[in-house]
Amino acid sequence: MENQMEANSRPTILKAHIALNVSDVGQSVEFYKRMLGMEPTKLRPGYAKFDVQNPPLNLTLNTASQSARGSVSHLGLQVASTDDVFALRREWLSLGLPVRDEMKTECCYALQDKAWVRDPDGNEWEVFTVIADVEQKESTCCIREALSLWERVPRSGG
Repeated sequence: MENQMEANSRPTILKAHIALNVSDVGQSVEFYKRMLGMEPTKLRPGYAKFDVQNPPLNLTLNTASQSARGSVSHLGLQVASTDDVFALRREWLSLGLPVRDEMKTECCYALQDKAWVRDPDGNEWEVFTVIADVEQKESTCCIREALSLWERVPRSGG
């Protein structure tokens, strides 16, 4: 299979992912359309996605309060397959990082497999692959439930 990797090899990262909390998706879409010189590739109530080719970037905008966590919702690494998600997950675990899994989850109007880590300042990083686009009644993305889920993840080290 073409996506199979040798042991200890790292999957190719397709693009970086930045998810921003914004107070008004419509205003932010207008700004990013001008800044990036492109239309959003996905636009839903409270959500927009720009799939930028140069530089490779998956930029999403989510309506959310910026007061609690600032404007950065989360960061990520998009990969080609679930096998690639599991490869980075195994690497993170081998390095002693607590990992939180979300498999077959509907997020950002897509069915995704993903794994998460959190840096010392609480910034969330996901490795994910998009399995299929889906329609949702609303975007129930990523971080809204993450803080309570992290409380159940065992801590590594002392």
